[in-house]
Amino acid sequence: MEKPTEISSAKMFDGYNKRYKHYSPTLGCSMTFHIYFPPSSSPSHKFPVLYWLSGLTCTDENFIAKSGAQRVASSEGVALISPDTSPRGLNVEGESDSWDFGVGAGFYLNATQEKWKNWLMYDYIVKELPLLLSENFPQLDTSRASIFGHSMGGHGALTIYLKNLDKYKSVSAFAPIVNPTNCPWGQKAFTNYLGENKVAWQEYDATCLVSKFNNVSATILIDQGDEDKFLKEQLLPHKFEEACRKVNVPLLVRMQPGYDHSYYFIATFIDDHIRHHAQALNL
Repeated sequence: MEKPTEISSAKMFDGYNKRYKHYSPTLGCSMTFHIYFPPSSSPSHKFPVLYWLSGLTCTDENFIAKSGAQRVASSEGVALISPDTSPRGLNVEGESDSWDFGVGAGFYLNATQEKWKNWLMYDYIVKELPLLLSENFPQLDTSRASIFGHSMGGHGALTIYLKNLDKYKSVSAFAPIVNPTNCPWGQKAFTNYLGENKVAWQEYDATCLVSKFNNVSATILIDQGDEDKFLKEQLLPHKFEEACRKVNVPLLVRMQPGYDHSYYFIATFIDDHIRHHAQALNL
């Protein structure tokens, strides 16, 4: 894999937000991602990594610019990794026709339908990106990793975590799509990316997966605003709560009165999430 090129850098809370560009063999296109490097006391120090998966329409920039996560990441000594949400620039017919499918809406799965064969965001996040980081950034300890995300990215974080309990120490999410097989966003994406076979859909549905992959030791943390306009139709947290209860998976769902689906909500509770992961990463 080619070395990523640094395209921007900005100091923040004594660490640095750095943006990189690289060619992804998995996705067949150029991709960008951000790393927030906390301040380091010694050149040999290695930081654990916390992957953030963003929601529909987002790029790798939204979280870095809006969440305010760097303050506590700096004090806790955790590196933040913020990748993009889909391949870009492939010019597949219809890829930008709707905001909830295609570009900016990769759903963190491996598409099986020929037209969308480059949409392999699951492999990019789970396989390619950690390898790229470990080969190019000696200051990162990719063997100590946790994952979290928002909305579509919360879905990505939960499903990736459950299927790779050996790779991630903890997971959390803001307003995640926890049962995509039963909501319009998921049904639209899965039909197009995975085809009509609904058994295949279950491989990317946290509510289905938790019954199979339930050897979870760290508590799963979910924050959900009760004024979120997508709560009742798209997010369905009660479905995931029921599934976790059945198999005794430790889950804390915090319904937050008055909060919506936005980054204002994320920024309000981000510190709790960073600390949740820092604890799991044994800091």
